[in-house]
Amino acid sequence: MEGHNLVRDIKAEARAVGFDLCGIATSAPFIPEGAALVEWIARGYHGEMDYMARNARRSPMPETVAPGVRSLVVVGLYYGSATPDADEQIGGEVQEPRGRISRYAHGDDYHQVMEPRLRRLASFLEDRGARIARPYVDTGPVIDRAVARRAGLGWFGKNTLIITRQGYGSWVFLGEILTDLELPPDAPDHGDCGRCRLCLDACPTGAIVAPYVVDARRCISYLTIEHRGPIPRELRPAIGDHIFGCDICQTVCPHNTKTASRMHSEFAPRATVGSRPALLGLLNISEDEFRKQFAGSPIRRTKRRGLRRNVAVALGNLKDPSAVPALSKALADEDDPLVRGHAAWALGQIGGDSAREALRLRLAHEQETDVREEITAALATALGSVT
Repeated sequence: MEGHNLVRDIKAEARAVGFDLCGIATSAPFIPEGAALVEWIARGYHGEMDYMARNARRSPMPETVAPGVRSLVVVGLYYGSATPDADEQIGGEVQEPRGRISRYAHGDDYHQVMEPRLRRLASFLEDRGARIARPYVDTGPVIDRAVARRAGLGWFGKNTLIITRQGYGSWVFLGEILTDLELPPDAPDHGDCGRCRLCLDACPTGAIVAPYVVDARRCISYLTIEHRGPIPRELRPAIGDHIFGCDICQTVCPHNTKTASRMHSEFAPRATVGSRPALLGLLNISEDEFRKQFAGSPIRRTKRRGLRRNVAVALGNLKDPSAVPALSKALADEDDPLVRGHAAWALGQIGGDSAREALRLRLAHEQETDVREEITAALATALGSVT
């Protein structure tokens, strides 16, 4: 009973420090999940996330991450909300072009929110005899979702996310503490999605290539955050107005239709970010402005050039002629060929005399081969749209 009492106290402390979910898992190797990870990487589905390939052999083996570990204390923090995204029309008047940000990035960076709470929980374990109490929030070679399923927090959805049963759906951040305490584990969650395939059918880029398998190279979240180079031209139209991440496979999930209305204030939309930010001011944002506006926000992860690239794609998809002056300015940015190339593509999508003139002027003295190819293709598109 002593171990069960300790688990009860740990879960109470987890709630006290601000977590919504807590479960206990053993530290036994994650054999099936590890094999699936190795195969996923062998297919190249991890894209440029080389750290996943480097850690593929260690990730399923908690003992190799923290020698002496016996149990994993797993926590979840809800970031959902019943509040809909801000409308593009306010007071009946059409506003300037706006983009879409994944819900998890509306507020503060979840690492900065969860890490202090995990450290407090780790200290609680140390006060009760733990010599090892190592916390992680996407910061170590641990298969978070496999750990969460084993700890009973939820099951794998076909979109590969953990779906919880406590009214939080898949809108949950995960974290864990590896400890040498021998704790009675919770029962793993064996739920499943049945015949539902809404997430597979809704993904605009076809990134969910099979149930429980995502090709990150086609995923909008990967393309707008992790990927650093040019977004493949054939995928740009499917990105729509997303400028940081994507929630489509979550919003269509039946388990997310009725989730808790209460939300943690840290994840409420920031005044400087929001959920549907105006795009024109972001396209040519300076480095100082970027750092100031997105201080403490997950959006810092994509860096200024990545955000500008994404904004250009969104503007091209929105096809709003009011974006032509800002895109023309971005097309003339001598310091960033990545942004120039995507601004060219966007101008080609919008078309019109002003867009074509900007493209011709830039082509006359553009030196970068890749950008010249983008401009040439954009001109062909713009000319082809002339009726």
